[in-house]
Amino acid sequence: MPGHAEIPPAVRSAIVFPAAQFDGALLVRLGKSGPRYTSYPTADRFGADFGPGDYLEAVAARRQRGGRPLSLYVHIPFCDTVCYYCACNKIVTRKHERAATYLDYLKREITMQSQLFAGMNEVEQLHFGGGTPTFLLDAEMDDLMAHLQASFRFAPDALGEYGIEVDPRTVSPERVHSLRQQGFNRISLGVQDFDPDVQRAVNRVQPEAETVAIIDAARAAGFRSVSIDLIYGLPKQTLVSMAQTLEKVIQASPDRISVYHYAHMPHLFKPQRRILEADMPSADTKLAMIQLCIERLGAAGYVYIGMDHFAKPGDDLAVAQRQGRLHRNFQGYSTHADADLVACGVSSIGAVGATYSQNAKTLEDYYALIDAGTLPLQRGIRLGMDDLLRRAIIQKLMCQFELSIGAIEQAFPIVFADHFAAELAALRALQADGLVQVDDAWISVTPKGRLLIRNLCMVFDRYLGQQAGGPRFSRTI
Repeated sequence: MPGHAEIPPAVRSAIVFPAAQFDGALLVRLGKSGPRYTSYPTADRFGADFGPGDYLEAVAARRQRGGRPLSLYVHIPFCDTVCYYCACNKIVTRKHERAATYLDYLKREITMQSQLFAGMNEVEQLHFGGGTPTFLLDAEMDDLMAHLQASFRFAPDALGEYGIEVDPRTVSPERVHSLRQQGFNRISLGVQDFDPDVQRAVNRVQPEAETVAIIDAARAAGFRSVSIDLIYGLPKQTLVSMAQTLEKVIQASPDRISVYHYAHMPHLFKPQRRILEADMPSADTKLAMIQLCIERLGAAGYVYIGMDHFAKPGDDLAVAQRQGRLHRNFQGYSTHADADLVACGVSSIGAVGATYSQNAKTLEDYYALIDAGTLPLQRGIRLGMDDLLRRAIIQKLMCQFELSIGAIEQAFPIVFADHFAAELAALRALQADGLVQVDDAWISVTPKGRLLIRNLCMVFDRYLGQQAGGPRFSRTI
């Protein structure tokens, strides 16, 4: 935006970000595989040379500096049925006794983590993901939440964000009220699509009335935020069925809506092999679905946050974006940019200081490490100065759609134009396509460039292409 360097910060924070602009021809030409940047460096760069000792050093460094607020992630891997589209780390089982064993080990890990952070800042954010967190019975969730609350110091309900992912098929309205009483104040519902043909094609039959009843129960129980997840590009989906699903979701009026692109990679994810290629929508149809989502949700008053996310203008995410406080981590967008992420559970990923760490990916390894009396970390990475610099740039572009070059030069000992000469040249090529505006003071993503924000961030990723064969990522659009 020419001249916007002179706009006072107080005025800039009040600017309403314009909607993303759809350009089908540009999306076809520039769409490619790329990271989602829930971290930088991305998880494929984590190595087995990072272990519990490295993590302990990161925690000790935090303690010396007074610590930061904490964000907790708890992974519950179990599902009782498999959704064919799913690429999450999960364990499909109907043997509920497996959850009891897992909870025993999970609580032991929570105790270990809490001892490391004892006396440090309180927990401001909690997120339960999976799998299906509500695979746990009500009594088991009571027990787990009581253990967490006894182990860590939590911010008051009015100040903290305590969320849980819910499969509406696994809970009753009464269970939703129990979740609220257990301390959760945000709820995210996996819907994907309301069309019965699509639901059957992905093995997730979920009546609309059942989902609406859970949304109503969440509001009655006093949840501060209700989110709905949708997916476009699923088998049997059509533009008409997508429009009908969007209309029903808009009528339900959730605070946040995520519309993810289905990444069909059956060579990597076995359940996807049950999806018939003949049932998949064409590339042109998927592009039309993107356009439909942007137009319908925008007309309904939702703000495009970025990376598939929409929110009501008064939602915390939209407010944080306007005020420059939005952050992105492994759970998506967040308002807690300054929190260290402490991850508990099999395969979970944490971020403490200038490190990322991931727990063992199998239950056998996870249990064995805890039985050995050690944190169940199996890999991770220490970030160097260049990693921290590029992470800061990617965070700003992903979350604010703009970057102050002066702010980066104040935070890091570089001359931006010299350090990133090659990257600026690449950005100018994208500027010719209308995706971004670059001047001496700012890098600003245009409304047309917001749908291709991953492409813009990839310019600053020095690891892309370094690995033989390269990691497999979903397409950027």
